[in-house]
Amino acid sequence: MKLLKDNGEETVFDESRFKTSLLKSGAPEYQVDHVLEEILGRMYEGMSTRQLYQWAHELLRNYSNAYAARYSLKKALMKLGPAGYYFEKWIAKFLENLGYKTLHSKHIPGHAVTHEADVIAAKDGQLIWIECKFRNTSEARISVTTPMYVLSRVKDISDKKYRFWDEEMEFTSGMLVTNSYFTQDSIDFSRYYGLELLSWDYPAGHSLKNLIDQKGLYPITCLTTLNEEQIAALLRKNIILVKELQEQPDLIRSAALREEIAGLLNPS
Repeated sequence: MKLLKDNGEETVFDESRFKTSLLKSGAPEYQVDHVLEEILGRMYEGMSTRQLYQWAHELLRNYSNAYAARYSLKKALMKLGPAGYYFEKWIAKFLENLGYKTLHSKHIPGHAVTHEADVIAAKDGQLIWIECKFRNTSEARISVTTPMYVLSRVKDISDKKYRFWDEEMEFTSGMLVTNSYFTQDSIDFSRYYGLELLSWDYPAGHSLKNLIDQKGLYPITCLTTLNEEQIAALLRKNIILVKELQEQPDLIRSAALREEIAGLLNPS
């Protein structure tokens, strides 16, 4: 059966792959089988992948808000837009939870011009310039011109002393992070020139999706028991991660929200 992606391309429905994506929500296999059976009974030729995943989200939510939240993670990252400011802040907190010290939105004078750093991260003697590229569409791909541009910025700030965290330091590398995908040219170029990449599905085994699930670093935008206004209010309070909300129980107003957070951060 052929489906229509958001970018207008056709794709062939892969039942096995789709079931695997449902299992990654944390739902037990017998519940996933029920969801899959219901969806297969509804599907029709030429339907959108957006509709398919919307059905899956709704059906998983019948079993657990946490399953639905985990399943809709890619969409949750897009809700950190529309401009990507909160995506940058989430990346900074994401890295802090991986042991880095971070700074967000700093103006740094280079050899030629001044640059605004989305995120600066330091760990084990490494100082990393991080460029964040946020995309509002699920199938967007970062072309090779973007890592080329980032590499030029890294070159302009290299071999120059800066003072961060009361320490004189030099940038040792650059990184390009996106909530979408990289083209193969972007990957090949970045490998050759030593630019680190991090995206929804890259690098294999250590992608954003993998690390979020492994470390429980979910953005609050994935919580299904919060409405848009509640999420916006929390973001304004600089609460970006679900685990930060868990650490402030006075902000958790309902048992359903408490249960969803526990299901995300402490899956059975």
